[in-house]
Amino acid sequence: MADDPSSLVHPAAALAARWSSHLQHDRRRSAHTVRAYVATAHRLINFLGRYRGELIGPAALTNIGSADLRAFLADRRVSGLGPSSAARELSGVRAFLRYAAEQQHVPPQLPRTRAPKRPRTLPRPAAPDDAMNLAENAAESASEPWIGARDLAILLLLYGAGLRIAEAMSLRANIMPIGSTLRVTGKRSKTRVVPIVAAVREAIDDYVRQCPYPLTGEVPLFVGARGGPLNPDLVRRSVAAARKRLGLPDTLTPHALRHSFATHLLARGADLRSLQELLGHASLSSTQIYTAVDAARLLDVYRHAHPRA
Repeated sequence: MADDPSSLVHPAAALAARWSSHLQHDRRRSAHTVRAYVATAHRLINFLGRYRGELIGPAALTNIGSADLRAFLADRRVSGLGPSSAARELSGVRAFLRYAAEQQHVPPQLPRTRAPKRPRTLPRPAAPDDAMNLAENAAESASEPWIGARDLAILLLLYGAGLRIAEAMSLRANIMPIGSTLRVTGKRSKTRVVPIVAAVREAIDDYVRQCPYPLTGEVPLFVGARGGPLNPDLVRRSVAAARKRLGLPDTLTPHALRHSFATHLLARGADLRSLQELLGHASLSSTQIYTAVDAARLLDVYRHAHPRA
């Protein structure tokens, strides 16, 4: 009896491994993106092995048709993949197929397949008081005062400067002392300068004073309980516990603090181009979603306050 091709090592797997290195070192993609994209590549290769009943080599990746791709997405949807995740999966597949064609010096011929329609969801910002109460409660409930000071500094960076949590974790100790601005490295190694207000600067200074570990040079600015790099999941857990204690909605995550930063600035008159620079968005279309958030908030106020609403 012949071996099941899906149980064998496909020659194309080596191409996926090289793609991983290419994404990391040449394209400067984040570790999370690399893991997700390469996992998609391996899922595609293994699916094609089952679907076609043969070993999949690099050449097979250059003649994938729309029917193959639709079958792959249908298989993934049966596995429980939602529309948003399916759209990301399709994006990863297309990027991998383009790389496979380039490696074999043939023109990429990507099959035409429409991405699943994603339901439009708006970011859910927190009220200013809720954002501050969340940060302070997380700090007050920490196991040690210096850890509380650390968590407060991180959460104020997210809310007060619009950083992503990964951006805060990537800061190095040599940025100290912080002035009125901070240079941040975001997605795809794109740098931007963000203003640091006094409350955020004071929170960081307080954490550095209390931290029992030396914070110098290229070591991470924010460290864990044993002095090593801080796992961002610990910050997420701290926020989840504080959120529960305060009875706040599950949508108030660390990333929602960044959304709140953007929405509150827009409500106070910030223009979209300035907001795009502050958030580090590559495209203005990513920033424009906050206009819908602000309009939705105003409509909600109207419905609750206007006597004819």
